[in-house]
Parts: sequence; structure tokens; C-alpha cells
Amino acid sequence: MDRRLLPATTLRLFNRRFNSTVSTATVLQTLKPEPAALTIVNLDDHRKLFASVSTSKLLRSSINLGLASNETFVDFGMWVMNSRLMETSLVRDVILKTVKHTMFEHFCAGETTEEAGECVRKIHDAGLRGMLVYAVEHTGDNTGCDRNLEGFLRCVEFSKSLPPSSVSFLIAKITAICPIGLLRRVSDLLRWQYKDPSFNLPWKLHTLPIFSTSSPLYHTLQKPPPLTPEEELDLELAHRRLQKLCQKCVQESVPLLIDAEYTSLQPAIDYFTYSSAIKHNQDGNPIVYGTVQAYLKDAKERLFMASKAAEKLGVPMGFKLVRGAYMSSETESASSLGYDSPIHNSIDETHACYNDYAGFLLKRIANGNDAVVFATHNIDSGKLAACRARNLGIQKGNRRLEFAQLYGMSEALSFGLRNAGFQVSKYLPYGPVDMVMPYLLRRAEENRGLLSTSNIDRVLMWKELKRRIKSLEFGK
Repeated sequence: MDRRLLPATTLRLFNRRFNSTVSTATVLQTLKPEPAALTIVNLDDHRKLFASVSTSKLLRSSINLGLASNETFVDFGMWVMNSRLMETSLVRDVILKTVKHTMFEHFCAGETTEEAGECVRKIHDAGLRGMLVYAVEHTGDNTGCDRNLEGFLRCVEFSKSLPPSSVSFLIAKITAICPIGLLRRVSDLLRWQYKDPSFNLPWKLHTLPIFSTSSPLYHTLQKPPPLTPEEELDLELAHRRLQKLCQKCVQESVPLLIDAEYTSLQPAIDYFTYSSAIKHNQDGNPIVYGTVQAYLKDAKERLFMASKAAEKLGVPMGFKLVRGAYMSSETESASSLGYDSPIHNSIDETHACYNDYAGFLLKRIANGNDAVVFATHNIDSGKLAACRARNLGIQKGNRRLEFAQLYGMSEALSFGLRNAGFQVSKYLPYGPVDMVMPYLLRRAEENRGLLSTSNIDRVLMWKELKRRIKSLEFGK
């Protein structure tokens, strides 16, 4: 993760502008949820929503969400994490212990595979499923990539010991199994070939469309040199790692979901994902899922092109649809190069695109094509997708449709969708606190755009806590 952050005041003002239309009463101006959606997903009955959550858990969650929504606290925490204080072992230990018992405990499933497994069992008892996320990323050499692969393989193997269907996906980042410098090189070469189709890439495997006419190509402004023999060997090693992981997931029937990254790296990530999907997504059931970031201006066209190309090949595709988590860094990068941001100019445009993509994918599910994970904390988007699914005749328990939220976020939406009969997963990152720190830093930054959801959760949690206190339900 790029830890060079904008100054706190600049970052805060930028995000406020982008998220200025978000409030607890937000209703999309472009695609409002149909009235029927309000009855499908009910978020009014706090007693029913949090029936499976203990009182102590509700109290801790309310406090942690309050801290995460305090901008002063978040700014200070991000400054500390990026400061030289972290270079002093004693201070670092104190900071990491503090993080462990606050943000880490709230947003992460534990430090070990066993702790993550216990978390999966707990949420499974509450009617939810777990996405296991061995939180490694941005590796610089083959030794580290080999080590990360072993961690992913252990995670898949461990999932067999958990209750059936309690694990919905294994999440992986290509940056954990391919050196990040090589991903940049491959992305540059793929971009240049899109500009100049005569540009030969002898190592390139069969894949789906990666770019559209509106894709950002400014990361590669001049013709890159071809891969060296050493780089081609490293690329082959990275492919072998991914194929070994895919084969393990096929063997254990655990779908593999590849997370998205910055636009500077995404072409290579899509290349790895799509070439593997073509090879392993067989028999009508996708095993390899890609991720589409709806805040990117070119996402709709790329999603349409990839879906149609896969359909022609007879390859079932799986997609996770997200809004996106790298807004500040993407905008800063484009501005430094003198280009417009690849991200939509307003949050309303991003909301509209997310719902538009969701409608497109739901129709494909209804027609027996593709599979989708709607990863959203936006209540209107969740309700709208639920309503559309019902209207399209997508039945409860359909394995091609999953909703997902981060662990520790949007609990009311997760439980509301669960109560409506949909499959719902929680994104469960785990690993040593210092290893998971890049993820926590992104959550801190991203949470600025999720304050409305956080506030709704806290309001409902406090209502339920008050109800339990009044009725003396301390033992729940």
C-alpha cells in the first residue's frame, strides 16, 4: 500500500466534497429504490436485527464505530501510523497493542487462521457467511510471494474444518503472489498494446477484454521496453502460484475472489484474473471472481465487454461489485500527471453507476449467466438490488447472488438482508496486527465516506441497548 498520504486537512476537505451528499436520509436522485424494496429489507426492527448479537458486542461495536467516525481521532491515528514514531520499538509496541484492542478487534477476524475460523463460526451461528482474507499484499520479491501462497493454501485447507457453506470465498490480492514491480511492468505493456495492437507480447495468455475507450492510459506515456528473460521467468512463477491456488480452490469447492487495486496495477490484475477464469470456470459455476470498481468512469464498459466475451467463450464469470477504496490516491496520481481523475466527479454518479451495473448483473443471473457479489454499505443500493432480485424471480439461496459487507461495518444492512432471505457474507481479514495495518489504514480513510452507514448502525445499536437495559436483558 502507498502510505504517502495527503495532508489531513486537504484529505478531509476533498472527501467531504466527494461525500457531501451522503446523509442518513440519502435517497439516490438517479435510481431511487422502489417502494416494494422497503418491505423486502426491513431496518426498522432493531430487536430483530440484532437478536443474534450479545449485549457486550453491541456496546463494543458502538464505541468503536464512534471512534472511527471521529475525524480528529482518525486524522491523528493516521498521522501516528505514518510517522517515525513507528520506528521506535517500544512506542511501536504500545501503538500496536492499542490498535489491536480497538480498530483491529472491530474490523479484523484475528491474528491467526484459528482465530479467523472461530470468527467464521460465530457469524455463521448468526446466519452470515465469511470471506476469509489472509491480509497480505504488495510483496516485492519471489520469496515473499512463495510465503504468501503457502498462507493462502493453508487458508483453503483450513476452511474444510469449518461448518459447511460457512466460508463463501477466499479473498486474495495478486500483489501478494506477484512482485508489485512486475505488475507495474505488465500493466504498462498491456496498456501500450491497447494503444498499438501491433505491439507484440509473446508471453501473453488468452484473456478477456481489459480496457475500454475510456480507460485511463496516462500511466504509460511512452513505449515500455519488453520484459527481460528474468522478468518473463518471474511472470511464469507468478502464474504458477495463481494456478496452484486456483486448483486448490477447485479441489475444495471454495470460490476465489481477486480484489482490485490502483488503476496503475489493475490491467495486470485483470489479466491474471481473466486468464485464470477462462481456464478454471467450468461446468456453469465460476470459481475465479474478479472485482469491478464502480467509481471508475470506464468500469461499465469494461464490465459489459468482459461479460459478453466470456459468454461467447462459454465461460461463466463471477464479479464482485464495489464502489472503490483508493479515491484519494487515484485523484492525486492523475493530478500529478496533469490528467482528470479516473473516478466519477460526484458521489451521485458513483451511486448511479453502481446501481446500473447491479441491474445489468442481476439480469444476467436471472438468465443463468454469471454470478455476483454485491459488496456495498449503501442502504439504498442494498435495498434496490434486493428488490430487483425478487422482481426478476431470483429465488432465496441462489448461489449466484451474494451480498457482502466489511466485518464491523453495516451490521444493520447485513442482518436486514439476511432476514430477507439473501446470502450475506462478511469480509474477514486476519493476520498479525502489523501485517494488517495497510488494510486498517484504508478502512480509516475510506470510513470518511461511510459515516452515514456508521451513524445508522450506532443509532440502531443504542436503541437496542436501551431496550435491553429497560427489559433487564443483560444476559443476551
